[in-house]
Amino acid sequence: MEKQKLPNATATLVLGILSILGSCCCGSGIILGIIGLVLGQKDRATYMADPEVYGNFSTSNTGKILSIVGIILSAAAIIYCIIIFSSDEFMTEFRREMERQGR
Repeated sequence: MEKQKLPNATATLVLGILSILGSCCCGSGIILGIIGLVLGQKDRATYMADPEVYGNFSTSNTGKILSIVGIILSAAAIIYCIIIFSSDEFMTEFRREMERQGR
């Protein structure tokens, strides 16, 4: 008997990859990572209910791991952006530029 595929395995993998790529944009990949993680958890529950029926658990598990990495990288990027934008040097330079432009 041929094993079935988990319903969200490919979507979980794609979302995990996109969450890592999106983390470079000041943490915008966190949303994709959370969605990928939720889908991965659903696939895990489906697989654990009847492991003999499904054959691509590793794809779903890889996507879940990538989603976790994407969430961590996105959180780090958000913290980095907060630190940079709240620094005195940045604000001083920002004020100078605004005054130079006459705003």
